[in-house]
Amino acid sequence: MEFIFTIEFLFKIAAGFSVGFVIGMTGVGGGSLMTPILVLGFNIQPAVAVGTDLLYAAITKSVGVFAHQKQSNIKWKVVSLLCIGSIPASLISLFIIKQLNNSGINYDGLILNTLSFAMILTAIFLIFRSQWQKLSKDQHFAFMKVLHSKYTDAFTIFAGILIGTLVTFSSVGAGVIGAAFLFFLYPKYKTIEIVGTDLAHAIPITAIAGIGHANLGTVDYVLLFSLIVGSLPGIYLGSHVGGLIPDNIMRTILASMLLVIGILLVQ
Repeated sequence: MEFIFTIEFLFKIAAGFSVGFVIGMTGVGGGSLMTPILVLGFNIQPAVAVGTDLLYAAITKSVGVFAHQKQSNIKWKVVSLLCIGSIPASLISLFIIKQLNNSGINYDGLILNTLSFAMILTAIFLIFRSQWQKLSKDQHFAFMKVLHSKYTDAFTIFAGILIGTLVTFSSVGAGVIGAAFLFFLYPKYKTIEIVGTDLAHAIPITAIAGIGHANLGTVDYVLLFSLIVGSLPGIYLGSHVGGLIPDNIMRTILASMLLVIGILLVQ
């Protein structure tokens, strides 16, 4: 039994390394890949996979925020607006999960369908990222003029609500989906500012949702440790290899993987 546990532990470290490698190469793929790997590859209960991945994301993403803050890449007003929407949405989502849990209702299907939706949405944003960014800068489009002149703050809060809900139920949404909203709402920001702002928002929302899941008992701390141990060298190696592969090729491969897995997860 001890030998089996050791082998399984090593496989989980390998999973952490693989996802970390993808994160290092592309900057995305954490929740989008880790949760389905845990569910499909290790038969981890969906709620536990989500809760564990949320704390994993909060810990691993926190390292990058300090670097972005030093370079003044984070727009804290935007982070605040996102949090106005995402934090209450996450707390409400946690309350719903708690009520379902206390009622003895199996909500695995809800989590898997939310995860599937978030992954497919992430894949779509990855595939059409260039077109999405071009549309956001098209001020000849009447809607874009009105959006950027009057309703940017309101739509940012709405984006936070959607992200907070998706993240809490699926652990996906604080990365690519969050960045997609920011590209659309703030076309004048540099890409590095979008990345830094998105990352700064991801930390509190994944931490709050992760702690909430921990209080519900849906976090596996041994699994969390193995994922962190594996991901750190993976991120380091991936960041050095990523520059050797064209971004559009990596984005297409990752989007295709997410689309296929998202479809497979539909209940």
